[in-house]
Amino acid sequence: MNVTRERAAAVLAGNWLGASTVPSRGLYPHQWSWDSAFIAFGLRHLSPGRARRELRTLFAAQWPDGRVPHIVFDPATPPEAYFPGPSFWHAGRTSGLVQPPVHARAALAVHKADPDREFLATLYPKLVAWHDYLRTCRDAGGRGLVAIVHPWESGMDNSPAWDEALAHVPLATGFVRRDLQHGEAGDRPSDDDYGRYVRLAAAYRDSGYTAAGDFVVEDPGFNALLADAELAMAEIAEELGLPAAGHREAAARVEKALEETLWDSAAGFFFARDVRTGSLIREHTCAGLLPLVLPDLAVAPALLATATGPRFRLGRVHGVPSYDLTAPGFDAGRYWRGPSWSNVGWLVRQGLLRHGEHALAASLGEDLVETAVRTGFAEYADPLTGAGHGTRSFSWTAALTLDLLSEGNCDNRGFAPEPPSGS
Repeated sequence: MNVTRERAAAVLAGNWLGASTVPSRGLYPHQWSWDSAFIAFGLRHLSPGRARRELRTLFAAQWPDGRVPHIVFDPATPPEAYFPGPSFWHAGRTSGLVQPPVHARAALAVHKADPDREFLATLYPKLVAWHDYLRTCRDAGGRGLVAIVHPWESGMDNSPAWDEALAHVPLATGFVRRDLQHGEAGDRPSDDDYGRYVRLAAAYRDSGYTAAGDFVVEDPGFNALLADAELAMAEIAEELGLPAAGHREAAARVEKALEETLWDSAAGFFFARDVRTGSLIREHTCAGLLPLVLPDLAVAPALLATATGPRFRLGRVHGVPSYDLTAPGFDAGRYWRGPSWSNVGWLVRQGLLRHGEHALAASLGEDLVETAVRTGFAEYADPLTGAGHGTRSFSWTAALTLDLLSEGNCDNRGFAPEPPSGS
């Protein structure tokens, strides 16, 4: 194992709790849903057994209605270590929100690395229930698209795409933010944003986790990943000798609804849609690039043109900016308002490969590896300078670095880490 692999493996070992992996020891001391899926992609190259355990642990907390909670709380972690913690949610050892459904693709990848039919057979009905929940309980707009009821469900918490829909949400008060104990205030959501997040979460909790409240949005990233997950489910079904056509049909329905509802041909982009107003939210965020993961996407050439154009400059900056580089509100260091994230870069790279953009995919992969190692596996990075932001030793950054290195077409040098802040 070379130096880069050793560093990435050490991050995952340090964040391993015995049955699951925390995103980071300080800032995120529990198990997060889509984090665990991305972590499994990397763990499969180190220990397929641990990768399977990661996903099994997450799905052991699945709700009876099929939802996979966005946080599974570690009982050994002090309650005051994270807010909002288990006492806030009134849901036992989990939260009541969800995150994007990347789990089927992760399960298939783990199986391919080390075939285990029993693992697939155990997870398959849980994945079916998860997708059924999203399709039936979350189709708030009636167009065949999943609606998120909280910005946290997008995985892109304080994206500028949510500002308009959040503007009328009152601020909660009387809570203590724990995240600022582990991160720079300039890298984190504002106090006003956080106050609205807490108010929305409390209202959804108080409805019994059934009633959509003041925030109901169809997110192109979430729905693209659901369509891709159904394509993965078709492959899983075939591995198990089960009918696969229904999964491919489900993927096609979501893809069709995406293009009919969220695609703007004049802009060459997928925008989120506010279900309450019926209007598209015309903010160019990285979520609008994620439909590239769909191999039959008819509008892929136009979307690729936007990705490589001035708004994202794919191939000419570090990673994939989370927000429009030309927008007045672009912030290279604040959470999802500009910085590049390794998971988005990894997903966009998958999309490039599926649409034959191999040179651009190779360049992006090499940059993701170099930036991850140089920044100490930072949570996110400045797309213009490559400087690290957020917490360090972040699990999915390390895991996806391992996955990129395993393909053998990313530069595999031992990169020098960036100097400590202020040096």
